[in-house]
Amino acid sequence: MGISNIWVFAQVANGAPTSGSLELVTKARTLGGSVSVWVAGDGASVAGALGEYGASKVFAVDYGQNLAGVAVASAMKATIDGGESPDLVMFPQSYEGRDVMARLSVKLGRTVLTNSVDIEVAGDSVSATTPIFGGNTLVTTTFTGGAPYLAAFRPKSFNPEASGGAAAAVQAVSVPDLGATGTAKVTAVHVEETTGPKLDEANVVVSGGRGLGESANYAMIETLAKLLKGAPGASRAIVDAGWVPYSYQVGQTGKVVKPSVYIAAGISGATQHMVGMKGSKNIIAINKDKEAPIFGIADLGIVGDVHKVLPKLIEALQGR
Repeated sequence: MGISNIWVFAQVANGAPTSGSLELVTKARTLGGSVSVWVAGDGASVAGALGEYGASKVFAVDYGQNLAGVAVASAMKATIDGGESPDLVMFPQSYEGRDVMARLSVKLGRTVLTNSVDIEVAGDSVSATTPIFGGNTLVTTTFTGGAPYLAAFRPKSFNPEASGGAAAAVQAVSVPDLGATGTAKVTAVHVEETTGPKLDEANVVVSGGRGLGESANYAMIETLAKLLKGAPGASRAIVDAGWVPYSYQVGQTGKVVKPSVYIAAGISGATQHMVGMKGSKNIIAINKDKEAPIFGIADLGIVGDVHKVLPKLIEALQGR
């Protein structure tokens, strides 16, 4: 039998599907069967893009003032109860993805495999691959107990590739009675102002750590990232210290990035940080401690003081 019907929960930003969502749609279409995508909000604006990557249908959930995760999970459950059930539901490992999948997992009484980096279908068997022990070991887990199977994936696990498909059909899905969970309402939304590429989508990432010495020196990281048309990142140490927002954090409890170039300045390389960036194509480490663990995975290591190396690098780039 295999897989015949796959659902993907996709996120939309600035009127377009996120790259992480397009990764999942791309992977879903390679598994066989039809691919339907769930979005919170208007589906018409993204139907063209999602169809181009392999989706045949978009389920659009108008969640109004409700919490998006509550509304989407409830609408998914109601659709399944109505007889349109998927074999597999794929989620991005993001705030919204985790919210929807956790609620759906409870509603369906189904296990959800999180933090996955791959998925494989062999006949009726569906298996997800997850890195453990800081990414040093890969574990493959096979679902049991019958569909639908629920799995969430780290960003950059797959390469988004357009298939040239036509725009997906859009089906509006009404939100059922939410009971007590429907009493929580969104009264205002604040969108953080950002410039340049997003951290988890940038081709170049420049991250700073405790070795910068003080919060004012983080300005060097932002300047270098801007000159390289990249995104600034951070270790957990300086996020916990309040130097930069949590959204800058790279690592096990932050964002996973896989840029072409990752520059780690003043970061010693704790396992938790390296989990979030060691998949980068080229890693450049700057640290005055030649024994720093970060040099163990660096393609280029510079043993030196970041307060001397970074200003010289910035000066050279500005002079080009």
